[in-house]
Amino acid sequence: MKKLTHIDREGRAAMVDVGDKPATRREAVAKGTISMKKETLSLIADNKITKGNVFETARIAGIMAAKKTYELIPLCHPLNITSVTVDFDLDHKKNMVNIEATVRCTGQTGVEMEALTAVSVAALTIYDMCKAVDKAMVVSGVMLMEKRGGKSGEWRR
Repeated sequence: MKKLTHIDREGRAAMVDVGDKPATRREAVAKGTISMKKETLSLIADNKITKGNVFETARIAGIMAAKKTYELIPLCHPLNITSVTVDFDLDHKKNMVNIEATVRCTGQTGVEMEALTAVSVAALTIYDMCKAVDKAMVVSGVMLMEKRGGKSGEWRR
């Protein structure tokens, strides 16, 4: 069984020392969804939400969140992120928006938390922009889909 890396010998929270690790190319992809009423999805698709362009605002929020993950998650390292993309796919059959974020860096630790944070904040931004017309929206299924780089190599869900 693997041991937890953020706990020291005395059981205290500890930031992992990555100083001796070589810098490698890192990439992580995360996904999530936000479900809503059919009418809400139509308003978003037709760019008729009064607060503005939902997807561009959520995209910017997701990118910003990835860059600030270390300020939100206590034991995350500040990273020199080289790329963040946040994309949206409308599913009119299920009345949901699928969100995918990809984060890249060259560094000593991975970007999984940054990708997960980007998806989460993008979904929350969609909720915030649309809550006036649909308070029943549900954010769900936020998960890591794949990661590359570092000692552990490649992983796919």
